[in-house]
Formats: sequence, structure tokens, C-alpha cells
Amino acid sequence: MTGPGTVGRGGHPPTVPGGMGHGLTGVADAGTFLTRLVRLDRGALVRLRPAGGPEERTALWARLPWGVLVVHTVAGGGPGDATVSAGELLAELAAGGSALPVRRDAQWRWPLPPPTSRRVETLPAAELWRVAEAAATALRDAAGHGVAGRALGERVLRDALLDHVPVVVTPDDAPRTPVEVPQRLVQGLVRMGFLGAPGVAGGVVQVRAVGQWVGLVGPYGAVWLQRVTDLTVQPILGQQSG
Repeated sequence: MTGPGTVGRGGHPPTVPGGMGHGLTGVADAGTFLTRLVRLDRGALVRLRPAGGPEERTALWARLPWGVLVVHTVAGGGPGDATVSAGELLAELAAGGSALPVRRDAQWRWPLPPPTSRRVETLPAAELWRVAEAAATALRDAAGHGVAGRALGERVLRDALLDHVPVVVTPDDAPRTPVEVPQRLVQGLVRMGFLGAPGVAGGVVQVRAVGQWVGLVGPYGAVWLQRVTDLTVQPILGQQSG
């Protein structure tokens, strides 16, 4: 028998059979997030976690098809830590229901960034819009005319675009290691609506970093990417197998 403090597989609490509600009161807010998510990935999962702070709020985490994590916080205490189908939760909210869809905790396989990070730069939202629009123009041109006279497949072009690093910032404080912001993060921020409406003056985006994670925190949500480190394998000299 499991107690209230027991943690199940993958760091999730064990499934509570029947009767658990989703606990979200910011239904319209959550619905907007889930609608955008499902448009990008019909089979997406969403992980609901307590957001902390004095008010009852729930962080909605999801992974986009191009490998970045997105998070948006909505009102309501939520069900604790639970992973469900984004489409099923959206349907429940649209129907005015309060039930939590079937839990899919074991299907969530991605680490989350640490809760505390440092700000390394603040950028105008208009600059991120400019970067995103330039990428869209470059993709259209490459698809129509090729690259250096060569025709390339759509997936090759898309992956090259997402891997491109349009923004590099160097922190003012130590360590002064440059932080690269790839197009994957910018596209996540724009496609999930975290920048708000284009052309609205005054919005800012924080570039944040912690460990191997880099993130963009916009007015309406954040996008995170865990940077891949190069592993060097060195032989052990002077030893023989057997």
C-alpha cells in the first residue's frame, strides 16, 4: 500500500484511481495553451505540476516536436503532479468538465529544468519577432530557390533552420560564457503565443540559463532547451581485458 508521500515511476506520484479532478480554474487560459499545443502535435502530452507561490497555480509543461519544452502557468491548484493527453484535457475543458483524463505518467520521459535560473540578458520582444520573421523568409526562399543552387528537402531545411543560432549573449557577471539562443527556442516562443500579439510595444524577453539549460521567458510563457554536451571517450591505457 502506498502512502500520501510515495513517489511512483519517473518521479510521479502514484495514480489515484477514479474521481480526481483537474483542479484548473483558469480554464480559458489553459484552453488557449492546449489548443496551440495540439495544433503543433495532436498526440502531445501535458504535465501538470504545482507552480508554487502564495496563490494556487499550476504549471502546464509540454514538449514540442522540435525538442524544446514549453511551460505556461494558469490559475488553479491542479491535481498535483500528473501527465495526461493534451487533446483529452482540452476536450474536457471545452465540455465544461472537471475530471482529470486518464493519467499517462509513465509516458513522460523528459527532464525539466531546475526551478532556479539566472538572467543573462533581456531582449525586446520586437527583436525576437524580427528573428522569427527572418527565419520564415529564409525558409521560403530556400524552399523555392534552393541553397547555393541545390534543392534541399523540407525536413533538411527545417532542421538547419532550427539549429541556426541567431542570438548569442554574454553575461555581464561571471562566468562570462556566451549563451547561444538557437532558433528552436525562438520558434517555440512565437508558435505558442508567448510573445503576445506582434507589433505590441514594450514587451521584453529574458534569456535565462542554469547548468546545461537555456531558456527564453516571455510575457506569457517560457521555452527551455537542454544543451547537448560533447562526451569524449578516452581509452584506459596500460590495462588488458580478460
